[in-house]
Amino acid sequence: RQQHPITHSMYCTMLGHRILKTALTSTARRQQSLFSKTAARYNSSGGITRLGTEVLPTMSQAVVHNDIVYLSGQVDGTGEDVVAQTKNVLAKVDAYLEEAGTDKSKLLTSTIWLKNIEKDFGAMNEVWCQWIDDNNKPVRATTEASLAAPNMLVEIQVTAAK
Repeated sequence: RQQHPITHSMYCTMLGHRILKTALTSTARRQQSLFSKTAARYNSSGGITRLGTEVLPTMSQAVVHNDIVYLSGQVDGTGEDVVAQTKNVLAKVDAYLEEAGTDKSKLLTSTIWLKNIEKDFGAMNEVWCQWIDDNNKPVRATTEASLAAPNMLVEIQVTAAK
């Protein structure tokens, strides 16, 4: 039997399926580690701190450098609609900002991706407006995009000062 070598493309596809499966898994252990004050923290050279390195194998959930906190796009596949998912995502954003030593009053930028902008923009925006610090609004872009899984309706990425 002849074995075929795994190409880079095949490896990325297999890794992508593994990452997606991991991202969609919502066990109590993962939820606990996501919001735990003892979640993985990796300090590398150059004054860079990486948070949430245990959540997915391909990325950190937050990176802190030069007193700027960069969050990866946060998603939620458990909420039944865009309102529930937006609330869950913003809770993750709050948790990572707090772990990094900052909060939403220091947001600089935000990018929001919606699976269906025509259908969900109003409901998502209502949750966003209730959550955001009225005196410290970041710049923001909102667009429509295909997200990593069919049940994901919103993804939010922010950058904040410390």
